[in-house]
Order: sequence, then structure tokens, then C-alpha cells
Amino acid sequence: MRVQAYKLMAHDFLLFLLFSCIISTNIHACKQTERSSLLSYASTLSSPPLNWTSLDCCCWKGITCDRDGWVTRLLLSSKGLKGGISPFSLVNLTHLTHLNLSHNSLYGSLETQFFLSLNQLEILDLSYNHIFGELPLSLPSINIRIVDLSSNHFFGAIPSSFFQRASNLTSFNVSNNTFAGYVPSSICLQHYSPFLRRLDFSSNVFSGNLAPGLGKCSKLQVFRAGHNNISGLFPEDIYNATKVEEIALPFNSLHGAISDKIVNFTNLAILDLSFNQFGGELPLNLGKLSKLKFVTLDYNNLEGVLPPSLMNCTNLVELHLGINHLEGDISMLDFSRLSQLTKLDLMINNFTGTVPVSLYSCRFLKAIRLTGNHLEGQIQAEILSLKSLSFLSLGFNQFTNLTGAMKILMRCRSLHALFLTGSFVGERMPSDDDMVDFHGFQNLRILALVNSNLTGQIPLWLSKLKNLEVLALRSNQITGPIPSWLGTLPRLFYIGLSENRISGEFPKQLCRLPSLLYEPNISSQVDNYELEFPAFSFTLSKTGNQTFTSQTLNSYPATIDLSKNNINGYIPAEIGQLQLLRKLALDSNNFSGIIPDQISNVTNLEVLNLSMNHLCGIIPSSLTSLNFLKEFNVSYNNLEGPIPVGSQLQTFDASAFEGNPKLCGAPLPNKCEPSKGIDADHKNNKDVDNGLHQLPWFYIFTALGFIVGFWGVCGSLVISKTWRYVYFRFIDNLQDRLYVMIS
Repeated sequence: MRVQAYKLMAHDFLLFLLFSCIISTNIHACKQTERSSLLSYASTLSSPPLNWTSLDCCCWKGITCDRDGWVTRLLLSSKGLKGGISPFSLVNLTHLTHLNLSHNSLYGSLETQFFLSLNQLEILDLSYNHIFGELPLSLPSINIRIVDLSSNHFFGAIPSSFFQRASNLTSFNVSNNTFAGYVPSSICLQHYSPFLRRLDFSSNVFSGNLAPGLGKCSKLQVFRAGHNNISGLFPEDIYNATKVEEIALPFNSLHGAISDKIVNFTNLAILDLSFNQFGGELPLNLGKLSKLKFVTLDYNNLEGVLPPSLMNCTNLVELHLGINHLEGDISMLDFSRLSQLTKLDLMINNFTGTVPVSLYSCRFLKAIRLTGNHLEGQIQAEILSLKSLSFLSLGFNQFTNLTGAMKILMRCRSLHALFLTGSFVGERMPSDDDMVDFHGFQNLRILALVNSNLTGQIPLWLSKLKNLEVLALRSNQITGPIPSWLGTLPRLFYIGLSENRISGEFPKQLCRLPSLLYEPNISSQVDNYELEFPAFSFTLSKTGNQTFTSQTLNSYPATIDLSKNNINGYIPAEIGQLQLLRKLALDSNNFSGIIPDQISNVTNLEVLNLSMNHLCGIIPSSLTSLNFLKEFNVSYNNLEGPIPVGSQLQTFDASAFEGNPKLCGAPLPNKCEPSKGIDADHKNNKDVDNGLHQLPWFYIFTALGFIVGFWGVCGSLVISKTWRYVYFRFIDNLQDRLYVMIS
């Protein structure tokens, strides 16, 4: 009985579900006209099928209907759609409230006709497509709340009439297009957009002043207009938008002082005015902005001292004030209150004093950049309390005791990048004796001790830095040879040793740098690690403006730069193994011999500078296969023969080949003799090469011949008494005969 009762209940439940489904289907069944419109739109797209096959379009993926069967939402973001916007296909979706076609490959323009039928639209998101053209004269619906047209190809000015129907607009994003003209402040007029909270005009080509009106957006929280050509003063009325939480206007030409009225922004958390021309002093009452988290004011003309009240911004996470004219003794500031601070950038100012001890109380600090000030003193052991410190740049100051600093810093286990360029001037490179029982810097990826006139040799303790990827020791007074163990460091891909007094030969072991060999499983070790701040000391070409400011390590060029030293010997043929090398600079040394043909195997090479050496022979014709060369220089050597024809070598200036009297052909003015062909020159290079390799064997065989001849005669005389008697008797007889003949 109990089993039958359960079966009966289950049967009734299934009937209930079926009945509910039938009713639901009837309620949500879509309109035939809208189904046809959607299918018509799908037919215009060359993209993966949308699988819209069932009779009821309300069940299709990306479609939502109301209870009456009208399509209210069309949500097809990131579906790989390709095709036009096709306004006529969607003209029948008159009840549509949400339209999201973002992150596809749609093209075409937004015609007025497209907007006229969508008079119920609340959310319009067409971001990350290829839509172009100018905007229509007005928004499609008085109900519109969110408009996102970012990352497309729109152009022209935004018409002021565009916002006449924007009384409910809360968010407007047109970033990353090519809109021009003035930033439309009319959007903030009270009868237009009283509810507006978010405005993003960044990464366009807007110009002119910021017109008054933005302050009337009483509910505005986010205002972005960075990466444009906006100039003039910061509009005073914007300080009336007291609910603002983010202001981002970097990379413009705004000037003037930052007003004391900035304290009106009591909710301000993000302030980015970097890369402008703001001047004057920072407001003394800046500390009243207690919610500030990210302050980015670098690359301006700010002056004066840091207001002590800044230390009251206890929620600060990042403070960027680099490249200004700020001054004062920073050791007097109490950083200990900034307990949330992770990044501090004060580089290239006029600060004095020592590194503030209070800074070491900021336990979450990951990056400190104090480069280019007038700081002095020594590195204190208290820095070890910063357990998360990964980036430290203290270059171009007057710090002392490099050895002591390295002994302390090597115990910073999280340290990845250490820049001490231009500090500790004239001191000695910490030697192996100084770094006894060295087991530090186990996570260090970048070591830069550039431009410090350091003396001594490249120490052996560096060979223990198995994670080192960049070694920059340029512009010092380092002597001795290049250690062969450099070629064993598994991750090293940048070696900068130029402008030193290094001698000896180019070690062949350097031609086996694991990270520069063409092996996918090894080359991938140059990873996507991102530095806390961009590094500025990497330049690919001396003649171009290719200074790298990226924060990822793998964007820096694989480099071996040994220029301006006293290195001699041959350029090893094994250099061709370094197929991932992009810059090879061996200029201003004492290299001799030929240019190895194997250099042509370094197919990614962009810079090859062999000038001011004693190289001879021809320029190998195989160098014409180096298709990525941006800089090439072999001037002032003893090269001869024709410059290889039919390649980009002819595109370089004649100065790249001058100082080689026997060199001929374009781009040099002296033409080659017709009788002298490339084959003869190739033979000449081969003869030079063979001569260089066979010369030692000539001396070896000469010495062996002398030894065999000398001991073959003299050894016999020493061993055999009879041979001695016969030999000397022969000499006496020969002497007598000569005497008689002469008489």
C-alpha cells in the first residue's frame, strides 16, 4: 500500500511539472516577427553558429523574453561574431532593454535608424568591436542608463545633442577610440544627466580646455580623460562634484596648481594627474583626504616639500611623486602611519637626508624607488623587516659602503630587482673574500650596478645567482677577463659590460647561454615576470629612440654588450648558437681575425656593432639573411672586398662602413673593380681563416723537425763511441783537404 501511494504521488508530481512547463512555454513563447528578425540578423554573421534552431526563440542562448514573449535582452558578448551591425535586422525588437554585443568583431557605423526603434533600451554595450563612424545626434532611449562604446574606431566630435535624452544615464564610456574636439561637459547639465556616476573619455584625441560644467554632475564618482591632448587649467567647478572617488587625467597638458579645494573630494580614493604640467606646491591639507589609496602625480613640475599631513592618509597603497622638483629632508617624515603602503616612488627630485627609518615599518612595502635625489648614508639592516620587498632602486644618490649594503640586501629573500646605478661611486666591487659563505640573492632577477666607477673584477659569488636574468655593470672600471661561468647561468639573457677595462678573450662558454639557445623548453624561461616599476636603462639602438620602459622582463632585448673594453682574440664561430640574441655589441675593442660566417645564424639579431676593432677579410655575404637588423656598424677595421649586395646592408649610412680603405660598393662612394668577384673575396676570407688556423701547426712542425734532426745526429754521437771516432776523424780529414785546396 505504501509503495502504491508513493507511485501515485510521483505520478501527480510529474503531471504538475509537465503542466507547469506547458503553461510557462505558452507564456514565454516569442513573437514570430522577432524570431524572424533574430534569424535574419544571425544570417548576416560569418561566425560560429548560434544554434538558434528551436521554434521558441525565448529558449535560445543569449535571448531573454518577458512574460508576454517580447525579446527584452540580447546578450551575445564574446561569441566570436563577425559581420555588420545591420540595424534593419534588429529594427523589430521594439521591447529590447539590454543589448550586449561586446568583445566580438562587428563593424559598420551606428546609424540613426538603428537607434530609433530601440526606444526601450536601458543598457547598450558594443565595446571591443570594429565599429566606426560618428555618433548619431542623440541617444536611442530616454530610459538609457549605461552606454559602453569603448575600444572601437569611432571618430569625430560628440554632438552636444547626443545627451538630450540622457536623463537616466548613469555610465558613459567611449574610451579607446579617436573622438576629437572638446570633452562634452554638457553631459553634466542638470536637466541632462542628474544620475551620472561614471564618465570615461580616456585614450582618444580630445583637445582644448576642460569646459566648466562637470561640477554639476552631483553624483559623479569616476571621471577619466587620460591619454588625450587636453590643455589649460583644471576647471574649478569640478571641485563641486564632492562624491568623486576617482579622477584620472594622465598624459595630457594640463597646468596650474592643484587647488586647496581638492579636500572637497572627501571620498577620493584614486588621483592620477601624472604626465602633465602641474606646478606649485602640494596642498598643505592634503592629509584630509583620508580615503586616498592611489596617488599618482609623477612627471609634473611640482615643487616644495611634502606636506606632513600626507602621512595622515593612512589608507595609502601607492604613492607616486617621481620626476618633479620636490625637496626637503624625507628622513623627517613619519612613514610608519602608512601601514598599507606597497609602493613608494620619489625618484628624480631634490630630496635630502637618509632613507627614512620609519619607512621600514611599512610591512607591506613591495617596491621603493628613490633614484636621482641627494640622499646619503648607508643601507641599514632594518630594511630586512620588509619581508615583501621585491624592487629596490637607490641609484644616483650619495650612498656609501657598497660591500656592507650587499651583505645586508643579499638576505632580502623576496628581492627580485636591485638597481644601485650611479651610487657608491669609486668603491670596489664586493669581492669573494668580502662575501664569504655567500648564499644570498637567491631570487634576484636584475642586478644593475651601472655608472659607478667601481673597481675590481667580476666576482665569483655572482655565479651562484641561478635566477639572474639581467646583469648590468656598464660604465665602471672593472678589470680582468670575462669569467666563463657567465655562460652557465640558466636564466641570464642580458649581459651589459660595456665601458670598462675588461681584457682577455671572448669566452666560448658565453656562446652556450641556455636562455639564448633555440630550445623552446629553455627559452621559455624568460618569463612574463612583471616588475613593480618600469626599468629605464634598456636601450636597443644607440641611434634610435627605442628606450624600453616596459615592466615585463621578456620585453627587454636579449643582449651581449662588451663594447669599449680591451678584449682581444677572435670572435668565436660558436656565437651562431645564440639564435635568440637580439643585440651584439663588440665595438671599440681589439678583436682580430674575420667576421664569422656563423653570425648569420643569429636570425633575430637587430643590432650588430663590430666597429673599431682589427677585423680583416670580407663581410660575409650570409649576413644578408639578417632581416631584422636596425643597426649595423663595421667601421674602422681592416675589411676588404665588396659589401654584399641585395640586402638591407645598402640601407645603412656610409659611416657604418668607413675606415676600411679596401672595402667597396654601395653605400660607399668607391666602386668595386669588375674583375674582383664575390667568389674571389670569399676565397680570400677562407684563405685568411685557413691561415689563422694553420699558422700554429707551421711552428709545431718546424720545432719537431729541428728536434728530430738535432737529436738524430747528436744523440748518435753521444751514445756510440765508434760513431764519435769516425765522425771526428771525418771532420779532421775534411779540414786537411780544405787546407790543401786553399793553399
